[in-house]
Amino acid sequence: MDENHQPLPEARQPLVRRTLAEWRTLAILGGPILIAQVAQMANGVIDTVMAGHASARDLAAVGIGSSLWMPLFLFFMGMLGALQPIISGYNGARQHSKIMPATWQGIYIAAGGTVIMALLLTNVHPVLAMLKMDTETAGITQGYLNAFAWGIPALLLMNALRGLTDGLGHTRVIMAFSVLSTLINLPLNYIFIYGKLGLPAMGGVGCGWATSLSNGTAAIALLIYLNRSRTFRQFHLLADWVKPNWRGVRYILGIGVPIGFTIFVEASMFSVIALFLAPLGPVIVAGHQIALNVVSLLFMLPLSIGMALTLRVSFLVGARAPDTARLISRSSLILASAVALIFATLLFVFSAQIAALYTGDQAVRDVTIRLLAFAAMFQVADVIQVTCISALRGYKDTRIPMFIMLFSFWGVGLPLGYILTFTDLLWPALGAAGFWVGLTAGLTSASVLLGWRLFRYRPGNHHHGEPDSRTSVQAGSATN
Repeated sequence: MDENHQPLPEARQPLVRRTLAEWRTLAILGGPILIAQVAQMANGVIDTVMAGHASARDLAAVGIGSSLWMPLFLFFMGMLGALQPIISGYNGARQHSKIMPATWQGIYIAAGGTVIMALLLTNVHPVLAMLKMDTETAGITQGYLNAFAWGIPALLLMNALRGLTDGLGHTRVIMAFSVLSTLINLPLNYIFIYGKLGLPAMGGVGCGWATSLSNGTAAIALLIYLNRSRTFRQFHLLADWVKPNWRGVRYILGIGVPIGFTIFVEASMFSVIALFLAPLGPVIVAGHQIALNVVSLLFMLPLSIGMALTLRVSFLVGARAPDTARLISRSSLILASAVALIFATLLFVFSAQIAALYTGDQAVRDVTIRLLAFAAMFQVADVIQVTCISALRGYKDTRIPMFIMLFSFWGVGLPLGYILTFTDLLWPALGAAGFWVGLTAGLTSASVLLGWRLFRYRPGNHHHGEPDSRTSVQAGSATN
């Protein structure tokens, strides 16, 4: 029995017991997801630290290169994230013949995304010229991205296959291969950046090659595992090959594009805030980046709970257990809010100690401490919005939540933050804190609107546009 295929709690059991049983399932699913997310974050930290020891120019080049590929990757990651609730739903409904056809359509989407990402990232000269970078740093940035581009096929393939493994409830699989990628990336960075084992020192460009090779190795290892594992014996990636089918692709994109766009909107908002704060000076920018890094790290836990919630809700909907799906959707808000309150307390009480871990500059510490107080205030809103949107993704409801996030972040948070930061229109100019007040307002708007959507949502049209079994077979599936 896979982790996502837990026995359904009987309706006649006490509500508290049913709720705790569902929370336990979320923990089983979410624990490995959390480790996988932290491992992926660790790759970025390793790249930054090791490039920084090469030279400040290499650090700047890798940082700019990362800021260019990351939003694109997040968009395609979100798009391919539609596979997880789709396959989990098929698993819950015992429609196993639909699983490999959906997986293959996801692989074709990943292939298309690879072409788009590679073309954009290997031709960023106009963007670098707009940023007015010096020639040497721009050359390192382009070299880094050219090297990174070779690993894009593996990166997106792993995200497509994650739909299969996570969708079947085996979240430990991607956890293991994410950790493997990180463990490989560290020594390869050392070899390529600093020029070891007879190789020339490549600096920031070597960082791109290390990332590509670690991604490629992890993807090949994952393919070997899926081919040989007893767990996935009934799902043969090559034997169950399916031709590209527009209806299947369109169904995945209909759910996935809003998810990808939502993630892109959120990520780009933080990038825009950093650009707006640049004129306020390096001390303000440094304090903002530290506070943002702390919040991003803490966010991994509620995000992992949310990803597990998406899997569980979609499984329950497929298994025709709507009452249990509603129970876990709503009770997860209690669990997530408790986590947020703990985080908020830690940020309030230990803000000075947290700032001291990052920097010895007292001016930067003071800015960080002030911003962490605002970060503490929006913890509950942030956690509630990610929990609600994750539950809605489990119901395959992604379009309306996308518009809610767009309105909340770009219609409320960013404009309000700009006004409070730079003008006296509503309040004496607050500096960087103004954007954090804007973030709080935007997240509060998102949590209220998404909560309303979740509690009002009545599933019933989530199969719209879904390819039926007949279409899957006609598409060329060699199912068992």
